[in-house]
Amino acid sequence: MTATTLTPDAISYVCTIVRDRSAIELEASKAYLIEARLGPLAKHQGCASIMDYIQRVRVKREPDQERRLVEALTTNETSFFRDIHPFNVLRSTLLPEFRTLRATQKTLNIWSAACSTGQELYSIAMTIREHFPEFANWSVKLVGTDLSEEVLNRARAGRFSQVEVNRGLAAPLLVRYFERDGMNWNLRPELKAMASFTKLNLIESWPPLPRMDIVFLRNVLIYFSPETKKEILRTVRQVMAPQAVLFLGAAETTMGLDTSFERVEAQNSVFYRIK
Repeated sequence: MTATTLTPDAISYVCTIVRDRSAIELEASKAYLIEARLGPLAKHQGCASIMDYIQRVRVKREPDQERRLVEALTTNETSFFRDIHPFNVLRSTLLPEFRTLRATQKTLNIWSAACSTGQELYSIAMTIREHFPEFANWSVKLVGTDLSEEVLNRARAGRFSQVEVNRGLAAPLLVRYFERDGMNWNLRPELKAMASFTKLNLIESWPPLPRMDIVFLRNVLIYFSPETKKEILRTVRQVMAPQAVLFLGAAETTMGLDTSFERVEAQNSVFYRIK
């Protein structure tokens, strides 16, 4: 595939379709990102250049190809126990609290939104298995959602490369919860069975979800306009149970967007609780 420089018109088209399909505001200055992400797709489609690929998608308007383009340009950055502080407060404060709050119902629902390949949700599962054996007798639902079927399939498979398990995963947890398979590592069935994954686009109609006690929506809102952030937070709030908490990324906040949340600081971490 020959090198190419994207025209302003092609960049504008890509930014528009990404915004229309996902509400993610992709800046025109990110032409380098567009080229890096679409290069493999163009090659796979047998196109001579990225420009040719964009033109093919634009002319044919095939929903599956448009979806692949959008999914290629959504960020799937993740790792096990990413930004460790939320997991520390989960273990030391929130899970003990919900153990008491939900003692009668014996239910616990946790949602990892924009879960990518599943490391966040599986980190939560390991935290529960390691420190809260009493939850084995509860109805615990760990739900991961994302708009990309490709990353969801990888999450369901529970198969990770050596590079992926090296990022944030302590050696004892690797030994306890993974089995080596050549150059990769497979999650043990008992941990994989704790999580379920389903497709969900935050700006479209949502599938039915249980009432959530804890929501991880980290490093997602930064990609949206203020109005879209408000709408997402409003809809998230509607699926949260009483006393539920919401984790956002370090650069994100509900302030100025949704007055229904109260900011709580704990152990070098911040979460938001419905007032």
